[in-house]
Amino acid sequence: MSENLILASTSAYRVKLLAQLGIPFEQAAPDYTEITVANESPEQRSRRLAEGKAGSINLSVQSDDIILGSDQVAHMADGTLLHKPGGFDAAREQLLRCSGQWVSFTTGICLRSHSDTMVVDSETFRIRFRPLTETIIESYLRRDQPYDCAGSLKAEGLGITLIGETDGRDINTLYGLPLMLLSDYLINLNILL
Repeated sequence: MSENLILASTSAYRVKLLAQLGIPFEQAAPDYTEITVANESPEQRSRRLAEGKAGSINLSVQSDDIILGSDQVAHMADGTLLHKPGGFDAAREQLLRCSGQWVSFTTGICLRSHSDTMVVDSETFRIRFRPLTETIIESYLRRDQPYDCAGSLKAEGLGITLIGETDGRDINTLYGLPLMLLSDYLINLNILL
């Protein structure tokens, strides 16, 4: 691999996931402000935000680096977006609303070079929350504090106990980076394997 892969993210979750592929990469903080666009599907939103994050990393004209941007959108069946709650009360309200419901986690990816965008895609992983009591929710929130997680779900921690069913190709999509989808593209670009 002559190119360097650069992850446009400050997420410790994405760093850990990308490291599983066993390829060297660097990390850079994207300089991108997320905005809401009316009537945008979760797929469109996750792809647009991933592309914006990847595009915010400046590369020199002669660089062979490949930038990976990613963003996750959690949403209910009725289209309601479930943002990162930021605190206990908002997380509690989200989880009460999600109790017994199917929630989709759509994660967009963008791979780009200095000259063009090579890939913009997304994958969705669905979960059905178990019926959740206030006691279960409050115990989970005190232990895992998932306030920086879309939909208040930190599935790689105690949050896995809140899930009753799953539906999707790659559980890593739920964790924040669709490794199977990403691998498809990295193999085609001769970056992986």
